[in-house]
Amino acid sequence: MSRSPMDEVHHFLDQHPEVDSIDLLISDLNGVLRGKRIPRDNLEKAFLDGINLPASLFALDINGNTIEETGLGLSSGDGDRLCCPVPGSLMPSPWLRRGRQGQLLMTMTEPDGSPFFADPRQVLSRVLSRFTEAGLTPVIAVELEFYLVDRSRDTLGMTQPPRSPATGERAVQSQLYSINELDEYSDFLEDIHAAAQIQGLPLDTALKECAPGQFEINLLHCDNALLACDSSILLKRLIKGIALTHGFEATFMAKPYGLEAGNGTHIHISLLDREGRNVFAAEDEDPLGTPLLRHAIAGMLELLPASMALCAPNLNSFRRFQPGLYVPMAPTWGYDNRSVAVRIPSGPNEARRIEHRVAGADANPYLLVATLLVSVWHGMQQRLAPPEDTTGNAYEQSEPSLTNSWQQALDLLEANDVLAEGLGRDFLHVFLANRRAERALAMQEVSKLEYDWYLRHV
Repeated sequence: MSRSPMDEVHHFLDQHPEVDSIDLLISDLNGVLRGKRIPRDNLEKAFLDGINLPASLFALDINGNTIEETGLGLSSGDGDRLCCPVPGSLMPSPWLRRGRQGQLLMTMTEPDGSPFFADPRQVLSRVLSRFTEAGLTPVIAVELEFYLVDRSRDTLGMTQPPRSPATGERAVQSQLYSINELDEYSDFLEDIHAAAQIQGLPLDTALKECAPGQFEINLLHCDNALLACDSSILLKRLIKGIALTHGFEATFMAKPYGLEAGNGTHIHISLLDREGRNVFAAEDEDPLGTPLLRHAIAGMLELLPASMALCAPNLNSFRRFQPGLYVPMAPTWGYDNRSVAVRIPSGPNEARRIEHRVAGADANPYLLVATLLVSVWHGMQQRLAPPEDTTGNAYEQSEPSLTNSWQQALDLLEANDVLAEGLGRDFLHVFLANRRAERALAMQEVSKLEYDWYLRHV
C-alpha cells in the first residue's frame, strides 16, 4: 500500500523507536555509497527539504579524490546540488550500531528540480523514459558474486580465503554448488537473509561459487529497473556489513586472486508490453524467442566492445578477462549456454529473457543496466540481426576479441555515438574524465611483480 513521503517517515519512526540516526546515501560513479549521517529528529526535514551535497561527489575517484578534469570540481565553484529521498528506501540497518541505525537512498537534482545529469541513478531514469513512452517495461534481475576474505593477510601481506566458521580450516578448493560449504557459513548467510527481509530486499538464491571463499547471491526479478538497481546497491552494503560482524571482509572486487575466477554481475532482462505480456516470449515457444528478442541481443553484441569501460570500470576489472575462468571474451550468444556473453536461459516460455554475463561485480549497477537498455533499444530500433548462435563451448569457437585494455575500452566508449546519445554526452564527459584520471594515477604505481621480474634482470 503506497504512502505519502511523510507517512513513510512517521511509519518508520513509529516502528523503529530504537533508531537514533539515519545514513543518507547516494551512489557515486563507482557505485560507492557516500552521503551524510543525520540524527533521528532531522529525518522529517530531510524528507521535506532534501539535503545539499556537492556536485563534485560524481567527480570522485575510488580513493575519494576529486577529479578536476570532470568539470565538477573547483573550476565550477564546487557548488552544491539538492539531493532528494528515494521513496520507499527508508529502512533500518540492523547490523550497524546494534540496530540503532537507519538508511535512506537519495538522488541528486539541479537547482530547478530537474535530474542532475551526472547522477548514475538519473542516467538510468532517463534511459527508462524511452521504454515508458513506447509502452514497454524492462524487468530486471541482478546476480552478484563476491568473495569472503580473511581480515588477516598472509605472510606476504596478500589477501587470503577465510577460515571456515565450522572447521577452522582455510578454504583451498573450488567446491562449486557445495551444500556443505553453505552449511559451514550458514550463520553468515542466515544473517544476510534476515537483514534483507527487514530491509525488504527481494533475495532469491544463494550458492557457493567456483573459487575458495566465493559466493553468489541473486535478487528476484523486478519490473522497476530503478528499484532493482537500488536493491543491488543496498545488498552490497548489507553483505559487507554482515561479513564484518562475522569477522570476515566481503569484496566485490572483480579479481581478488590472479589464478581464481573473478566476481561478476549477471543481469537478466525481459520486456513487458502495456498488457503485461513478455515481448521476448514466442507464441510457438521457440527457445530463441521472438524477433524482438533477437534484435535486442544483436544490439547488445554490437555495442559490447564500446560497453567494456562500463562493464569493467577500473584497473583490476580487466584482470578478470582470462581464458578458462568462465568469463566471456567475445561477443557471442546462445540458448542455455554459460560460455557465451549473452545467454538465453532455459525455463518456461513466459519467462524468456536475456542474461548478460560480461560485467564484473565492481560495475555500477545503474550504469550497467542503463548501458544494456540503450543497447537493447538500439537493436530493436534498427532491427539488427545477431550472428549465428553458439552451441557448445564458445571459448573454443570464438577468438577473444573484447578488449582487456582499460585505455582502449575508454577510447571505444568515447567514439561510440549510440552510447553517448543514450547515456548523455555530458554524463559521458564526466565518466571518461574520471576514469582516465584514475588510470593515470594507477600507471604511476610500480607493482611487486615488476620489481621481481625486472629490477635485476633488465
